[in-house]
Amino acid sequence: MQTSTHPREPLQTPRAAGLAGVVFALLLAAAMVLIRLAIPQGADAVTAQQPDPDRRNAVHAALLLVPFAGIFFLWFVGAVRSHVGDAEDRFIATVFLGSGLVFTAMMFAAAAVATAVLDTAHPAGTSPSRPTWDFGQHLAYTLMTGYAMRMAAVFTCSTSVIGHRLRILPRWLTLVGFLTTVVLLFVSTAVPWAELVFPAWSLLLSVYIVLASFRRSAEGPAP
Repeated sequence: MQTSTHPREPLQTPRAAGLAGVVFALLLAAAMVLIRLAIPQGADAVTAQQPDPDRRNAVHAALLLVPFAGIFFLWFVGAVRSHVGDAEDRFIATVFLGSGLVFTAMMFAAAAVATAVLDTAHPAGTSPSRPTWDFGQHLAYTLMTGYAMRMAAVFTCSTSVIGHRLRILPRWLTLVGFLTTVVLLFVSTAVPWAELVFPAWSLLLSVYIVLASFRRSAEGPAP
């Protein structure tokens, strides 16, 4: 018996994957804003006063957004790779993918530490354990601002390099990416709110990818 075989068509990246970057940027920005509003001066402000219930509730709300932000970030990474296509450089692509995965891991680790500290250092009706509280808060901030943001800088830089070398991103967007890299590497650990440049850049890139997808659909397949 002979069975007819049909060539398999490659799966097309859903347009929703591009929108995932928009959702990721909004969720991450919301989480960062809630944490900064709850603890305005970063980890040093935590050690200076007793934990406030309203502030802990704000941080809890922010931490609930982090897992969903990480999930949408992985879809965003896939959308970027799909936009690059088969022409991506293996070396840069490895750095790009690796930094994205490490960023997600660091973000999850920081959120897990902060959640554990909030749940164990100050149970309802008891006094907070200062050493546990101080250690956990400093560890969470270090993981997020010191490590996750540095990996975000590598991710942004590698994406901008790929976009510049393959000419798949406009010049202004690559320049914004390189500027974002510098800020995340050297400024985010010292200046509050500076980490918001990463979700802002992700939002710009996601919107560009979605618009480019619509343009390709409007133009139709090449003859």
